[in-house]
Amino acid sequence: MARDGNPLAVSRVIGDVLDPFTATTDLKFFADGQMIGNGYRLRPSQVAALPRVEIGGHDFQTAYTLIMVDADAPSPGNPYLREYLHWLVTDIPGSTGPSFGNEIVSYEGPQPSMGIHRIVLVLFRQAAGRQRVSAPEWRQNFNIRQFSQEYNLGPPVAASYYNCHRENGTGGRRPC
Repeated sequence: MARDGNPLAVSRVIGDVLDPFTATTDLKFFADGQMIGNGYRLRPSQVAALPRVEIGGHDFQTAYTLIMVDADAPSPGNPYLREYLHWLVTDIPGSTGPSFGNEIVSYEGPQPSMGIHRIVLVLFRQAAGRQRVSAPEWRQNFNIRQFSQEYNLGPPVAASYYNCHRENGTGGRRPC
């Protein structure tokens, strides 16, 4: 996979969680009162409350599915619970946000206990308008690729990620 400067590729979100795709819709994520870009570092207290998300598009008839997962659960060195599902909302009309959709799995703020975790937001365009989606039995080991295939969502139309680390420290190396 070429490292073309795309932050999703450089951070290995493309590869670990997503296949390569072309973004065709805007996805804006706000936490703690500010817009969050790819690679921002946040603490759990900054993302404890339901975030504000804005979805692009000009057609209220077009519906979207938003998924948020932790790519590094329970730890980046041993992500055996990868993709921990933090949020799943379907039937979001274009030009709106998740509050206008159907929340399938309620928002749960990230609480990493070890290391720096990549929290990934993925947006899919629903081909068939509104869809009937079942909640997964558990949050751990969710698989975005399988979910997309099961519900005929196709490739993502947008994605973003931020890094989240425990409240007291980054979980990284300490200076000597």
